[in-house]
Amino acid sequence: MMQQIEQILTTQSGELLQALGQHLEISLLALLIAAAIGIPLAIVLTAHQKLAEAMLQVTSVLQTIPSLALLGLLIPLVGIGTIPAVITLVLYALMPIFQNTYTGLIGIDPALKEAEIAFGLPRAKRLLRIELPLAMPLIISGLRIALVMIIGTATLAALIGAGGLGTFILVGIQSNNNALLLVGATLSAVLALVVSALIRWLGTLSFKKITVSLAIFVGLFGVIEGMTRFQAPQTTITIAGKLGSEPEILMNMYRDLILEDQSNYKVTIKPNFGGTTFLFNALKADKIDIYPEFTGTVLQTLVKSPTKTNQNPTKTYQLAKKSLQEQFNMTYLPPMRYQNGYDLAVTAAFAKKYNVKTISDLAALNQPFTAGFDPDFYHQKDGYQGLKDTYQLNLNAKIMEPSIRYKAIADGKVDVVDGYTTDAEVARYKLVVLEDDRHFFPPYQGAPIMKAGFAKAHPEVVKALNRLAGQITESQMQEMNYQVQVKHRKARDVAHDYLVKQKLISH
Repeated sequence: MMQQIEQILTTQSGELLQALGQHLEISLLALLIAAAIGIPLAIVLTAHQKLAEAMLQVTSVLQTIPSLALLGLLIPLVGIGTIPAVITLVLYALMPIFQNTYTGLIGIDPALKEAEIAFGLPRAKRLLRIELPLAMPLIISGLRIALVMIIGTATLAALIGAGGLGTFILVGIQSNNNALLLVGATLSAVLALVVSALIRWLGTLSFKKITVSLAIFVGLFGVIEGMTRFQAPQTTITIAGKLGSEPEILMNMYRDLILEDQSNYKVTIKPNFGGTTFLFNALKADKIDIYPEFTGTVLQTLVKSPTKTNQNPTKTYQLAKKSLQEQFNMTYLPPMRYQNGYDLAVTAAFAKKYNVKTISDLAALNQPFTAGFDPDFYHQKDGYQGLKDTYQLNLNAKIMEPSIRYKAIADGKVDVVDGYTTDAEVARYKLVVLEDDRHFFPPYQGAPIMKAGFAKAHPEVVKALNRLAGQITESQMQEMNYQVQVKHRKARDVAHDYLVKQKLISH
């Protein structure tokens, strides 16, 4: 484990620093906004006790909303990326900041306040010279609590493309790489401790020094933020993908193919970006430009298709391409050779014990076996929802992250899992894939999907990505997934090696 961690720190130091910077940027921005809202609001409401109590109730309720649910609610309103992440973190940070500021101000000795008035001090001077300095220890404490909470919750920002240390945690979970997960979690904890210590030190200063320090910090933060965001005009392309190693491999192939001929382009990769509908909505909203999608999923989930999906891969692709063009004005490029279809798998011991070889055999047992399904498979019509109607399956289905479900079946925690025909874990755990004897699953060939306007504006990108058409066999993709998930190689290195070996790029 230590050797793996040392290797990650050595080979991925650049990515770690970038993720650390993103995490710190999101966290500090959220803290500044929350403080700018919470502190003045507490000051105003000290004269309105009932309103202050109502505000405390509102901020407390916000704390009870799961962060993932809050992110999901914000995405349709403000899109994806940094904005919904910051809004979510601000809402979580409001309670400790508002509560501590209000408590600090109302806790001042009433006799002291009467003396202030007797001396004829204006409200602003009373606040700045006496009340805020006295309340400052509690205010600083509220900021510390809020920031630690923000840094911990900010790891979820990776799920909506905002980056940060959560990216390493998420990739570690998906690739079953505990070293990567530990590095991301440890750096997040260290960041929280360091920043908390800085705020604690800030609390030891006088009120005047605190205000000056905060003013300098806000100014520097604004300057650095402006410098990092200022760039010369440049073609920027954003490529995203679903959870797992395979989408990340494909995304990196897309990037390398584009940069082969257009080295001046800026191509941003957003791996582990979410489920099917999340990605498709992001594409429609122009938050991303390209993502890899499979033909069967297009017809079963994304478009309105009046006919049953054809089992012929070519006809399936043509219908998917036509439907995307007509219904969403999107371009679907020619697919790769391999098919990455859904399947159901059981252990060899389970298959032998119950004598099951097909999905019909499993359904005929009519027992509520425990199943571990990934979120996409569980919810989609081309997944469990359609499968249970076709086969009259009676399973006790539980939603799990893709990598976790394989570990669960290997440990005997579940009896059945969904998977893909190119998954490396099938061979790794010696699982038995059940035959789809009623031919429910449609053909699944992957290809880049993009808006028609983007394709028209960037014919060079279309030309570059079309080099993958008809490429990659199932065995090749299985091997690449194995290299990432089991050998813990970087997806970008595995993708690059394949393209070079197949002479799709020069070096």
